[in-house]
Amino acid sequence: MSRIGKQTIILPDKVSANINESIIFIEGPKGKLSYKLSQLIDIQQKNNEITLKINKSNKASQELHGLSRTIINNMALGVSQGFFKKLEIHGVGYRAQINNKELILNVGYSHPVKIDAPSGISIKVEKNTDIIVSGISKEIVGQVAAKIRSVKPPEPYKGKGIRYINEKIKRKVGKAGK
Repeated sequence: MSRIGKQTIILPDKVSANINESIIFIEGPKGKLSYKLSQLIDIQQKNNEITLKINKSNKASQELHGLSRTIINNMALGVSQGFFKKLEIHGVGYRAQINNKELILNVGYSHPVKIDAPSGISIKVEKNTDIIVSGISKEIVGQVAAKIRSVKPPEPYKGKGIRYINEKIKRKVGKAGK
């Protein structure tokens, strides 16, 4: 059995959960999220605690046990607190700006790169070089941040590019001159 899957999920204050067959709906002050559980997993709710149990003991159900618990826990945290990822841009002349929910990146290409924010995700730019992606779904926040980073990943020689705020870049030594 999964160690993570065994743990109960305690819902924060002002967060409610409704279970309809194998679909769980979680609602909080920041919004609503839903998740469809596999038929290999049973879900039970008592007051503000949710527990997950395995129907059949096989490898697939054990894999889904911890995953489902983590996803539901992240949903509960997302609708109460929200999630965010911070990115920073390094490089001379590299900058970012917001125009009508559209992120515009000038990162050394011949054209500006435009990225639309999906619904439920907000993107903010501070000091033209710091980007903050926030929302209630941890999965979508991480996906949007990865998409922004993939426009110009940091390169190992000068460190130019878009990186997460505390990401360490392994630097390489360039050519040795004569």
